[in-house]
Amino acid sequence: MLRNLAPYLLTSLFICLHGNSVVLAQKKMVKAFILAGQSNMQGHGVVPMDSQRNEGKGTLEYCAKQKPNSSIGQWLRSDGTWKVREDVWIKYLDRHGILAPSFGVKEDSIGPELGFGTVTGDEFDEPVLLIKIAWGGKSLGVDFRPPSAPGNETGEYYLALLEEIETVMNNFENIFPALENQSLEVVGFGWHQGWNDRVNQALNDSYQQNMTHFIRDLRKALDKPQLPVVIAETGMSGFEEKHPRAVSLMAAQAAVAEQPEFGGNVAFVGTKAFYRPAEESPSGQAYHWNTNAETYYLIGEGMGTAMLHLMGKP
Repeated sequence: MLRNLAPYLLTSLFICLHGNSVVLAQKKMVKAFILAGQSNMQGHGVVPMDSQRNEGKGTLEYCAKQKPNSSIGQWLRSDGTWKVREDVWIKYLDRHGILAPSFGVKEDSIGPELGFGTVTGDEFDEPVLLIKIAWGGKSLGVDFRPPSAPGNETGEYYLALLEEIETVMNNFENIFPALENQSLEVVGFGWHQGWNDRVNQALNDSYQQNMTHFIRDLRKALDKPQLPVVIAETGMSGFEEKHPRAVSLMAAQAAVAEQPEFGGNVAFVGTKAFYRPAEESPSGQAYHWNTNAETYYLIGEGMGTAMLHLMGKP
């Protein structure tokens, strides 16, 4: 009977042996997205309201209550608890689980992963896995330096990035038992980084070149020559930013996506519109987007939308 059904089962079913029994289950391709960068990819967006911190303004809880019909608002249940996405998994270095507002730099904070996971999870019927790899205070020109970039040796954190990707790819079934016997494919890469290059003139000047080599080398390492890549702007001071290094770094990030070789497979996401001033935020920590959760969510949402566009989705 299985032989007769084989043409219909081959692409969507697998046979799993448990003792002496044979179990048929639907097999799906898990879509894995890598989200990488430094502290703003880690995410410092504050989740819980604290009346002592600017009346709670700019926290995820405050924004969800103020805008209950928004994408952010839908994360908050009527009983005040947070929803989870059982169709979206996340691995963030030593933490992993189903997606919830708890995978920022601390468990009471968020980064771009929440908005990104919402957009991609809503789009795909297949399970989504976010592989988040980020460390604070790391530059592209030194720490993430790609091997083909001229000059110095390969960055320690570029190698650590590849090692973490390989670890997840080879062990995802053990990390996420719910994905046992599924297939996993890396289908996109998101990047939010730039502060440590922005404050150094030499690294700033070489950012476009280094990012170009980074994309080429990453694609080669993953054997994905057309891997969709989304670069989120380092725009944490909004439209008022005038510092020459900041302006030139953002221009370099945009210019990478405009290079002919990256046409249709690399996108730049402007983020200055997502900036919220200190008086609307939990803090005045400008280099961390004033720890505003709405900002981080919108960055992730923008990155996710751009990623879907590169993948040919409406």
